[in-house]
Amino acid sequence: MPGLHLRPAGRGTTSRFRQVMGKIERLKALDTPVEAARPLAARLVGNERLRNVLHGKATGIPLHPVLTDVPFGAWFMAVYLDLYPDAGTQRAATRLIGLGVVAAVPTALSGWAEWALAGRQTQRVGVVHAGLNASAVLIFAASWAARRRGRRRLGVGLARLGAVVLIAGGFTGGYMGRDRGEDRA
Repeated sequence: MPGLHLRPAGRGTTSRFRQVMGKIERLKALDTPVEAARPLAARLVGNERLRNVLHGKATGIPLHPVLTDVPFGAWFMAVYLDLYPDAGTQRAATRLIGLGVVAAVPTALSGWAEWALAGRQTQRVGVVHAGLNASAVLIFAASWAARRRGRRRLGVGLARLGAVVLIAGGFTGGYMGRDRGEDRA
């Protein structure tokens, strides 16, 4: 899609996606949720051993990008399995939705630990990222509940909506990952 790529649009112009992310970085209205989230994030990185694990000190790879693969993969595999009507596949899709919801908890906590050490502009993008992902988790949780109550069609529709929201969250997270260590706070 035009404008969603991260490369410059050509001849010194910036892609629409980068323009939007730049506006979010400068949006001072996001400072209120940033300040509200700081105490939790500070507690996560307050313990040195936990901080070292979450930030990947031993491996050089932060834990958050690795953990995102579990809910992302589970949910997108469930959306794929939803294309098949047989009962076994439907049960598998329901289980994958549930796995994604459960796996989202440690994934979010590791993300907040990364966020705690970021500069202000990245933290502004981070609260948008967290909001999108929290919305996706709630939508997938509703999908799981609908499926468990025998309302498969509703569950499938919610999962598709959740996937769209999750992709938006993924783009904001990818943007932050690209800027890691390059904060202009």
